Amino acid sequence: MSITTSPPVTSQYVVSLPHSRRAPSLARHVSESWLMAVDPVDPVDRVADAVLVVSELVTNAVRHTDDSCVLTLTLRDSRLDIAVADHSEEFPDLCHAQGDERGGFGMQVIRRLGGRIRLVPAIGGKTVHVLVDLSAGPEAPGEP
Repeated sequence: MSITTSPPVTSQYVVSLPHSRRAPSLARHVSESWLMAVDPVDPVDRVADAVLVVSELVTNAVRHTDDSCVLTLTLRDSRLDIAVADHSEEFPDLCHAQGDERGGFGMQVIRRLGGRIRLVPAIGGKTVHVLVDLSAGPEAPGEP
């Protein structure tokens, strides 16, 4: 039996965001500032990709819940775990949006940026995690 462990946490940032139209903008701002402060050598375009993932996740939380959410950014080596916890037990639709359907495009964007999506249920809510490798370019789109 082999045991695998995650690299140690290099840095972590946690912020509670209000249920507001301004929450995605605030999340983008604090995420970019924190990422540039903790690891300014990462490719700037990957930081921009990570900030876009943050924006999509927080936008979904604001759009589909009636309460605040918590954004947690955890950096392990060059891998960033972006987690948004909200107070809805309903999971996001991970299927591809088609035709004139509204919504569903955020998860497609996340996949195209190389993010790996993981859903963690909790009593009274859930956490959506997206793992982004800041040292590499976007991977081919894949399934969660």
